[in-house]
Amino acid sequence: MSQSSNSAKKSVKVLVYSDDVNTRQQVVLALGRRPHPDLGEFEYVEVATLPVVLQNMDAGGIDLAILDGEAVPAGGMGIAKQLKDEIFECPPILVLTGRPQDAWLATWSRAEAAVPHPIDPIQLAEAVIGLVRENVPATTA
Repeated sequence: MSQSSNSAKKSVKVLVYSDDVNTRQQVVLALGRRPHPDLGEFEYVEVATLPVVLQNMDAGGIDLAILDGEAVPAGGMGIAKQLKDEIFECPPILVLTGRPQDAWLATWSRAEAAVPHPIDPIQLAEAVIGLVRENVPATTA
């Protein structure tokens, strides 16, 4: 097997932040390893605290961040705003909101997308696929 077939689809590195391990697991299970055949395999970085979010985002290499807006003590919307203010060419951010009516808060946070709790796997996958397609360079098969 040639190397080009292995590298044809770049893996997509997704940071998933929530203080709740169940929320992180729901996101990972909803999206799976490859939510769309046109995209590379997803590699997840699960994070439970703000300092580790900042460390991973500062290090680079993250293609998408999914932040839980209901996380405690640091909510995902505040973190999203901080990341957008502080990181040059910040990767796209999706915020998980408490209710559909909270989507306007995601606009304030400058997140590119918002999906409400409880997590709907189809809605989450559609939002994530859209963000990744827009922001991760296309690969040729």
